[in-house]
Amino acid sequence: MVIVAIAAIFFSILTVIIVLFQIDLAMGGYFPGRFPWALRLLAISQGLLLIIFAIIVLDKASLFRFGFFSIPSIAIWFVVAFSLLTAVLNFIDKSKKERMVWFPTSILLLITSLIVALD
Repeated sequence: MVIVAIAAIFFSILTVIIVLFQIDLAMGGYFPGRFPWALRLLAISQGLLLIIFAIIVLDKASLFRFGFFSIPSIAIWFVVAFSLLTAVLNFIDKSKKERMVWFPTSILLLITSLIVALD
């Protein structure tokens, strides 16, 4: 279905932008200068997790096949659950500026992942 493909592509593009933004701004710019090693590893881990989520969404939408097997359909629900959790956490964030940017972003990720999951 075309809507599912568009949702999967949109999710993946948005995810890549978020990963690049996260790396560039070092998770919100709380630490000026060099990023502490522990937080660098955390940023890399989060980036990798988001890329895996994008692969899962693309796989579920049949736009990308990882190797010779398809990722189980249940994996997409982990992406949806993570997107929901992210949306809730961004909604209750104390920073109005971050809430204004990241809540709508996380809602878009939730909606697009849900469209793919329900297909």
